[in-house]
Amino acid sequence: MLKYNILKFKYGRNLIKLETGFIARQSTSSVIASMDDTVVIVTVVFNNKVNLENTFLPLSVYYQEKFYSVGKIPGGFFRREGRSSDIEIITSRLIDRSIRPLFDKNFFNDIQIVVNVISVNPQISTDIISIIGTSAALSISGISHLEPIGVARVGYIDNSFILNPSLSEMNLSKLNLVIAGNRNGIFMIDASSKNLSEKEIIDGIYFGFNNYLNLIKDIENFSSQVSIRNLDKNLSYLNENLSNDCINYIDNYCFNNFKKIYYSNLNKQDRENSLNIIKENLFLDLDVKYKINNFLVFNRLLYIEKKIIIEKLLKYNKRIDNRNFDDIREIDIKIGFLPKRVHGSSLFTRGETQALVTVTLGTSKDAQNFDDILGGERVDRFIFHYNFPPYSVGEIGNVGILKRREIGHGYLAKKGIINVLPNVNKFPYTIRIVSDILESNGSSSMASVCGASLALMDAGVPISSHVAGIAMGLIRTESKDIILSDIIGDEDRLGDMDFKVIGTLNGVTALQMDMKIKGINCDNIYFSLKKAKESRLFILDKMNSIINNSRKYLSIFAPIIYKFKIKISKIKDVIGKGGSVIKYLTDKYNCSIEIDNNGVISIVSYNNKNIKSLVNEIKKITEEIKLGYVYLGKIIKIVNFGIFVSFLNGKEGLVHISNIFIDRNKNIHNFFKVGQNIYVKVLNISSSGKIKLGIKDVKVN
Repeated sequence: MLKYNILKFKYGRNLIKLETGFIARQSTSSVIASMDDTVVIVTVVFNNKVNLENTFLPLSVYYQEKFYSVGKIPGGFFRREGRSSDIEIITSRLIDRSIRPLFDKNFFNDIQIVVNVISVNPQISTDIISIIGTSAALSISGISHLEPIGVARVGYIDNSFILNPSLSEMNLSKLNLVIAGNRNGIFMIDASSKNLSEKEIIDGIYFGFNNYLNLIKDIENFSSQVSIRNLDKNLSYLNENLSNDCINYIDNYCFNNFKKIYYSNLNKQDRENSLNIIKENLFLDLDVKYKINNFLVFNRLLYIEKKIIIEKLLKYNKRIDNRNFDDIREIDIKIGFLPKRVHGSSLFTRGETQALVTVTLGTSKDAQNFDDILGGERVDRFIFHYNFPPYSVGEIGNVGILKRREIGHGYLAKKGIINVLPNVNKFPYTIRIVSDILESNGSSSMASVCGASLALMDAGVPISSHVAGIAMGLIRTESKDIILSDIIGDEDRLGDMDFKVIGTLNGVTALQMDMKIKGINCDNIYFSLKKAKESRLFILDKMNSIINNSRKYLSIFAPIIYKFKIKISKIKDVIGKGGSVIKYLTDKYNCSIEIDNNGVISIVSYNNKNIKSLVNEIKKITEEIKLGYVYLGKIIKIVNFGIFVSFLNGKEGLVHISNIFIDRNKNIHNFFKVGQNIYVKVLNISSSGKIKLGIKDVKVN
């Protein structure tokens, strides 16, 4: 008989249920986690064998959405779920970033976490319950140091914070903040906001932190009820250490040599090349002398490098590249960098990080279509693509293979920019931004944000203001925490925090924080936000000095979109029988015409004169016929009892013989011919739409 362990508890307004013991029992641990009707299965699989060549934590997280969870069959030829969507990748990264700080620095057993979404309440987001389920599954995995974490989504509506708002509430919220961490501090922040202040942001973080503390207690209560296997006996690698003799050899070989390099004013490439020469020679010597694992040596080298950096910071208040703590690297900006066949472009360089950012304007047909389990079928008219080629860091690698990091960075930049874009009714274009990173030494995603803002203005997109991004870092020492502005790659690699802050002059638009240590307190987060604001305003001032308003005109190579509205009753007149009228207009003016059910006509062309002529013609077609008015028409048919006349671009009416001659015995064919232009007067319009015309007593001015 299967053994069940079930715990139910309230988290804010939601009912959480955690279950284990009866499903996916061959995994290391598994949990079914539900938040109301949104349900996920989380499995953890731990490999006893250690890959001795690893120099990084071999943790992989896969979040997978199942369309049966919303009672739908997937589209596509195969009618099954395919490769991971961007949303699945973003959520996988969100889970990964929330739990990665939990793992000991010497943990190098492969571990894989798979989250399957098996039921969805459309009002309940899947990411929060996925992180809750992951936290619970890790807490019963048998690896003792994996303590539970808490997570919270925070919304902000009518000046009040809301815990884990529904999707309907999120549409009204000025804030979408997700935080995760333990009792001692925050591990991860991911947020978008509508220009909220730093004070409002930190208040939201405090609100989420205080609420998720209760969640941690509930997960601990759940794990205390489960019989857990002890896997620590399989983690002997955690306790493996270098001998004192080996440590002394490494320190003597590297410390002074590393110090000379870090105290010299070398650029990134020269510094890396110099360090690599020393490391390569060291590994050759150690392989002969000690036959030890490379990872343990790698960890010792990181320790030495970080020790040197901390010494330089504390003793001289100087960073790796000799900047002060708050200094921003030199900024160079070029807009309109590419010919106007590219609708908008910029080249943004900050130190040794450089982004070429382009803007392409398209029509509604260029929008991206999505079909996901929460949003259903939807259309996205703002696309942001971020590319990180290997040459940007002086390496040889695979080109054209999209990595999770690139999707994540593009998504972050998009969140930072989207709130300054014009409403689609004001600017009815699909916008695609591409950031190609040409050089990278830290903060390439933030360079992408700055470059995107500049390129949008260059393209003539009427954004409300410039947006800039900055990456903040943290170095934790025994005596204090040191916050650094505009971190470079080595400060990210050797430091303890990567905190990206995006915003305008008025407030914050997006955040992303990742930690390598077990948490940062809210006071340090607030201090980082204030420092980030100072840096952001400095960068925005540089950007505004180059261009501070969007160009008034679009590129001549961009499509021209003109919209206007007609009466719904007139739609059929513009379309014509079998689409004859709209096809004729499309061919005549070499343009695209779309009419929606509300009577909004969208014209797309590359010729402004054609658009003006077309609009005039459509207005004539849709013009209301007025009784007593005289119009110029053309005879299209002659019969014994009268003539049929076409006027006002397709309107047809009958001039009865009684309204032509006083003497009806005259032969009408002797006086008129088909194709003849003639002025007619509107005498009557019947309820069925038939038009009665006359030509007697017609006066033309």
